[in-house]
Amino acid sequence: MIPGITNTLFISSGFIVATGGTITYDGNFKIHTFTSSSNFVVTSGSGLVTYLLVGGGGGGGAQAGGGAGGGGYLTGTSLVSPQTYAIDVGAGGLGGYSPSTASSYNGQNGGNSTFNSILAYGGGGGRSSNGVTYISGDLNGLSTTFGGSGGGGNTGNNVAGQGYEGGSGSGIAAGGGGAGANTSNGNGGDGLQSSITGTATYYAGGGGGGGSNFSSTQYPGGQGGGGTGNTRNGAPGTNGLGGGGGGGGQSGSGSRYPGGDGGSGVVIIRYQYQ
Repeated sequence: MIPGITNTLFISSGFIVATGGTITYDGNFKIHTFTSSSNFVVTSGSGLVTYLLVGGGGGGGAQAGGGAGGGGYLTGTSLVSPQTYAIDVGAGGLGGYSPSTASSYNGQNGGNSTFNSILAYGGGGGRSSNGVTYISGDLNGLSTTFGGSGGGGNTGNNVAGQGYEGGSGSGIAAGGGGAGANTSNGNGGDGLQSSITGTATYYAGGGGGGGSNFSSTQYPGGQGGGGTGNTRNGAPGTNGLGGGGGGGGQSGSGSRYPGGDGGSGVVIIRYQYQ
């Protein structure tokens, strides 16, 4: 039986033998960790595997910008058999930068992660407080059509159970949502914890909001690799955890600073091998 799976018929034709990714072991279980796109190749056996998919975190907004959302978070089981399964690992979204055109002050959305037709969406990028997307004094965060966590300022982007919305701000930038919680003030929302590798780890934390001449506070990112928002350059989200980038700052003299890039996502597959 796979730990954490109850009332499930385990269909198997011998132990699974497979290659791909970085391989580690936890007792009688084998774990494949993919931090970049590749292939999971089952050479013999069939049965259920446990998976964790985390999309890429969004990029933080520039110039007192909102923190970005953590990547979408999905875990469950999937039936595999001898064949090659393409693995896509979502890249982190680029942070907004400055000085530049108005539209590029915003952070970009993170990329999606996929395995066996299962998809974890990238997190929403953080909005800037400047440019054509500045609406009614609020930092309205970016979202994807079916996004993971929302970027700072997002007003409703908790989609398909993959993440929480970011906050909204006026004067002080808001944090991005995480997989496990929405933002609190300018702080990034926390991600969710998984022990799929044998070690309890948080994934998909939101980035903290950027500081400005209204406030010198540095807002921390959420647990799970969320980058800290700063009064200067926003900190990046952590690669391999799908953390959202922190928002960049703005000084009282008008200096503008970039948001942090989002952290890349991850795909992890676990199964009994002996």
